[in-house]
Amino acid sequence: MTIWTTLAQAEELAAALRDGSVAQGGPVIVDCRFSLADPEAGERDYRQAHIPGAVYAHLDRDLSDHRKRGQGQGRHPWPDASDFAARLGAWGIGPRTQVVAYDDLDGSHAARFWFLLRALGHERVAVLDGGIARWRALDLPLDEEVPSPRPVRYEASFDDARLLDAGQVQARLDAGDVLLDARGAPRFRGEVEPIDRVAGHVPGARNRPFPDNLSGGRFKPAAQLAEEFREVLAGREPARTIAMCGSGVTACHLILAMEHAGMPGAKLFTGSWSGWIEDPSRPISRA
Repeated sequence: MTIWTTLAQAEELAAALRDGSVAQGGPVIVDCRFSLADPEAGERDYRQAHIPGAVYAHLDRDLSDHRKRGQGQGRHPWPDASDFAARLGAWGIGPRTQVVAYDDLDGSHAARFWFLLRALGHERVAVLDGGIARWRALDLPLDEEVPSPRPVRYEASFDDARLLDAGQVQARLDAGDVLLDARGAPRFRGEVEPIDRVAGHVPGARNRPFPDNLSGGRFKPAAQLAEEFREVLAGREPARTIAMCGSGVTACHLILAMEHAGMPGAKLFTGSWSGWIEDPSRPISRA
């Protein structure tokens, strides 16, 4: 079976489903559809139709820990490794299981799931390029059956060197690292703020809206992404890159794009903008 570590193509995943490799220990598929406007919409859509065999991961319940709200962790606090590993085991995902995640937007929620596994040291995880929209465009099969995975044991810890809080981000900026903000340009400049209570950006950050990683709903070719990120990094190593967004979700899209481009090692500001502004003494730029 092909090993996918960044992106999986719909045709390849469909072939794996057809030849029975899923039943033989092949990929576990994870549906990550979610809407901030209606947090239960993604699961409703999942129950109506999903890629055959997929389990459902809810951004708030499964990919975040809201018990940590108000602790500088932002709107979608990073979960504890033990809790997340238990969820993986319940879905039938073991340390060497091939996993493919998808959503119905642009890969941003699936990328959060991808980086959660990557931060655990899990290599065999990928995002479905083009998501369920491309799956449907190719007229590939969908299912209503909710699977009952056989639980397995998953034990791992996060690589804390890749997960930074506000103080660590400031220290890395002072040392010359690059902070990339994945939000749209108007939010970055502080012209609008539809979600968080304060508009603006972290002083010294650079804007790289995550949709810039895409063309026609799919990720740009690896060589093109590499050229674009090299220009942004201006000679710095990829490991000196920190990604952020509003709450640590779409930032993972930047990390995925960089790894797809052969530029691994970027870090995540887990609390991102919503975590930064929890302390009113922190500086804010609007420009």
